[in-house]
Order: sequence, then C-alpha cells, then structure tokens
Amino acid sequence: MAEKMKAQVFYEPLKMKFEERDKPKIAPHEILVEVKAVGICGSDVAYYFGGSPLETPDGKGPLVLGHEFCGLVAEVGDMVADAKLFSPGERVVIDPVQYCNACEICKRGYVNLCENKAVLGVSTDGAFAKYTKSHYTGVHRIPEGVSFEHAALTEPLACATYGVQNMKVRPGDFCVVIGAGAIGLMMLQLVKSSGAGKAVLVDVVDYRLEPGKELGADELVNTGDKNSPYYVADLRKKIEEMTNGKFADRVITPTGSLAAMEQALAISGRRSVIVYFGLPGATDMIKVPALQSIFWDKEIRFSWLAPFTWPTALQALAAGLVKVDRLVTHKYDLADLERALGEVKERKGNVIKAVVTVS
Repeated sequence: MAEKMKAQVFYEPLKMKFEERDKPKIAPHEILVEVKAVGICGSDVAYYFGGSPLETPDGKGPLVLGHEFCGLVAEVGDMVADAKLFSPGERVVIDPVQYCNACEICKRGYVNLCENKAVLGVSTDGAFAKYTKSHYTGVHRIPEGVSFEHAALTEPLACATYGVQNMKVRPGDFCVVIGAGAIGLMMLQLVKSSGAGKAVLVDVVDYRLEPGKELGADELVNTGDKNSPYYVADLRKKIEEMTNGKFADRVITPTGSLAAMEQALAISGRRSVIVYFGLPGATDMIKVPALQSIFWDKEIRFSWLAPFTWPTALQALAAGLVKVDRLVTHKYDLADLERALGEVKERKGNVIKAVVTVS
C-alpha cells in the first residue's frame, strides 16, 4: 500500500483541498524532497483566484502548487546514488524549471527558453505538500548558515540575479529600480553590490519603499501617494535633476505595470540599458519613443527566469550581499494556505513576502 502524505491540492479557482495523497515515487534520475519551506509567489495567487491558467495540458488542476521551496533530501534515485551526487539528509533548494537539456534551444545554452521544460508547481506537482520530487539537475545544496525560511527565497533571488546581470551595471552607474516588492528589494541590493554609484527605488506605496532605506537605496520615490513623504509628481524631472540632465544609466522594472515600463524609457539616458522583468498582461503593448531611443543609442532587454544563476544567488545569500530577513513579513502553516493566498492578494498586514512552513 502506498505511503500517504498531506498536500494542498488546487482543483479550480477558489477550490483547494488539504487532503491525503500518495507519497511521490521517484525514477532513477530523481530526488525526493521533504519540503520544509515554500514562498508564496504572485503567480500562486493568480492561479488560485483564476487570474492565470496553469501550464498543465488543459490549463487546469488538480495540481499541487508551490515552486519557491527548499527542504531535505529524503530519497535518491539509483542513478543519483550511483553517481554519489546527493545523499539523504542534505539541505537543498530546488530550481522548479526543469529543462530537458536535449532540445536545440537547450543545446544553444538558452535553457530558460527550453521547448520541453516542466515547471514544478505550475505544470507538474510542486511543493505545497509534505514531499515533492525533482530531476537531480534542479537540486542545489543550501550553504551553511542559510535557514530554510531564507533559502525558500532562492528562486525569486535567482530570477532577480539574472535580471540584474542583464542590466550590466558598471561602477558608479546611476540605477533605478521601479517596483519595491520582494524581488525589487532583492534587485536593489544586487544593483548596489554590483557597483552602482546611486540607486533610486520607486513604488506607489510607502510600506514597500521603507525597507529600501536599510537595504541600500540612496533615494526613495513614491509616484502614487500624494501624502507620502517620498512623493514625486514627475519622476522624469526628478531623475533629470538628480543626474544633472544625464538621466539614468540603468533601469529595471520588477513590475508588470505598463506605466512603469514606459517610465523606464522616459528616465533613461544615453547608452542606457533598460531591463523589463515584471509580467504585463498578455495583450499589453509598450509605447517606445523610437527616434529618441535611437538617437540616445539605448538598449532594451527582457529578462525571463533564472538560467545559470542559482549558484550566484546562493552565494549572495550566504555572504549577506542580499538580506532577505527584512522581506519575510508573514509566515503560515501548510494547513492555512488558502487563507494565506487571500491575505497576500489583499496585502493584509502590509505583506512583502509570505513563507509557508511544512512540518
């Protein structure tokens, strides 16, 4: 008889059951992970409330959500054991994007664009459960001194790392991060540790901006709340004044707001690099001032997922270059996942990042 475990199973929007399921069985190339902590991503909220389809064949459940997670190696497949790659009891974090490593796209090194990828918690069962499984290539050891709670943020940090790498920050650059959610606050720290001379953090609510004071922001700007002490009515004019008319060297948008994406173009200067990271709607279009962008020789980059950035992200965590303790504002038990998703959606208690613990 199959061993059972508890799991939160998503069936359809607003329908999730905390129920018993069979403990996953692993193939020779797989690792079974005893889940310890899972971050709640905005995409989890979107799936639960019907704002986005899953990546299952029909876009629907049943599916165990959760793709930002870490835990202990519980079992290893025969191939993994023979190669002595991992052993039961090791603390690990998992890249949920499981590349095929065989298609032409993967062989070009564009693994984040793999044609055959599976994504734990999105197209196949994820981590809002006692156990989940992963291909061994997606497994990374957690550095000593990094807690499970903090390691659960490695996936968004790895994505943030790729975004900041695409910015190509040079020593002394004037950088702007538009969007002060958890990923934006990670990017702020990465930008500063990359050598930025000045870093401006922009958002529309103060509670997300405030942590930026202790995480390296040289200036906080609120473009949405006239009652904020950081309120700025004209972001372009503010950046122009701060740079003596040169505007920003590097801008990144960890937000899907079209207004923010177009602001990034407006505040960027000569030979600037603009990186679009946050996800807009499927039919949204960005207006680019074409002639001015050409005259100023701008570079526009897009950033998707986290190819080859996991070791760097884990090193940044271990070295304290990115501090995530200030970002984890809410903690929940696995049994309370539905309530957690609702409170994250409503930003109850000024949530920045919520983590679910699995005991």
